Amino acid sequence: MPGYSQEETPLLAAMKRYVDDGVIPFHTPGHKFGKGMHPRLENILGRTALELDLALLPELDDLHEPHGCIKEAQDLAAELYGADHSFFVVNGTTGGIYAMILTIAGPGDKIIVPRNAHRSIIGGVLLNGAIPIFTNPVVDRHLGISHGVTPETVEEAVRKHPDAKGVLIINPTYYGVAADLRRIVDIVHDHNMPVVVDEAHGPHLRFSPHLPLQALDAGADICAQSTHKIIGALTQCSMVHCREGRVSVPRLKAMLQLVQSTSPNYLLMASLDVARMQMATQGRELVARSVELAEWVRAEINKIPGLYCFGADKLGTPGVYGLDPTKVTVTVKGLGLKGAEAERILRHEYKVQVELSDMYNVLFLITMGDGEAEARTMVEALRGLAANHAGRRDFTAVEGAYGDAYPPIPEQVLSPRQALFGHTRTIPFKQAAGRVCAEIITFYPPGIPLLCPGERISTETIDYCLRLQKAGLHISGPEDYMLKTVKVVE
Repeated sequence: MPGYSQEETPLLAAMKRYVDDGVIPFHTPGHKFGKGMHPRLENILGRTALELDLALLPELDDLHEPHGCIKEAQDLAAELYGADHSFFVVNGTTGGIYAMILTIAGPGDKIIVPRNAHRSIIGGVLLNGAIPIFTNPVVDRHLGISHGVTPETVEEAVRKHPDAKGVLIINPTYYGVAADLRRIVDIVHDHNMPVVVDEAHGPHLRFSPHLPLQALDAGADICAQSTHKIIGALTQCSMVHCREGRVSVPRLKAMLQLVQSTSPNYLLMASLDVARMQMATQGRELVARSVELAEWVRAEINKIPGLYCFGADKLGTPGVYGLDPTKVTVTVKGLGLKGAEAERILRHEYKVQVELSDMYNVLFLITMGDGEAEARTMVEALRGLAANHAGRRDFTAVEGAYGDAYPPIPEQVLSPRQALFGHTRTIPFKQAAGRVCAEIITFYPPGIPLLCPGERISTETIDYCLRLQKAGLHISGPEDYMLKTVKVVE
């Protein structure tokens, strides 16, 4: 058990003791407690913050081999989140996901991942040379987004690939949708594989019964959470939590060392220490307030003609087992607007900035930093959007371009790493049938790659891509965003 209580912040306390001791620093960083910092930045950050921008020192512990105040801070996080071990990550959840994938698989190993994986997951596979076995999530064509993978889809994948080194699940999605994670975990564990969870958008799940289960509570073996996305850490700050047994903890530590800086920022780490303390002491109250506020916002938005905000009405539909209501997705196509158009209007006319926009939607995050005033401003801005900016865009062609079904996942010929780093050349896309793709081609909506590096391009996939392109869908990934050409393996 940790030697400190959850009300304490051992890392921040050690940093303050060092500064208060009157040390004259002849070590990095070069601004020396802010004394060498240009006033243009010092006047913004303040001398107190700059004094805490410290270096790796004996009394401040070592992120890569912690035994003092950092270890105490990480142990407190593990206690709070119900983990056997928790680790601070200061290069975003991307670094945590890289480390998790590198921990469970190596070159040539199979890993089962959802097709709508974040680019960090694809990046992890590219780094370690694994073979991704893709599973398709459920696609909501009305909303133009993908939801979770079903237990049945996961079970089919593990039966077909019993030699896979693990299964990666997204919980919840960017839009707040959770799969039936406990059932998925049981299925995967029955096949003696670990469950790895990208829980970037779920660092707050443990603190409310009105939110989906967090990964560890559902029985997952390892997860990465973006502590900065929803709760009170600074940008880039995340945590990796794991259980012993199916995951090698020494290997995980080694992989975290591999993907993180040898000079981690102490202000970032201190913010993780404080964010953990805040959630331990106030988390349930803060999250309850956010949930209540978000549900009020959702109800008000659904009163506005032309707008739709999905919620409990989606529960129980394919791929939607749970929902985080603090993710407020507003569908604007009923106004004849694209999401990006609505985003621009909200930002420049109403001074409201959304988290993201896609073809049909804008997404708002309601967090503990929001209050009633912010919520009312957001709703009023959406009322103004609906009343003053309705467009005449017809989405029939976009919706009809998909046809009855998404095309099957292409044949994987090479690992993504082999395709990316192999000899490649650029050829006309319409003439690429039979060749092995060397880049990612994704259409929005719904953001699921149609082609990934190492996959064989078929005539059917080419025709499907051209149909979506003709309908005006956004292309992401290839060097030629017009998709006249494509990179293929020689």
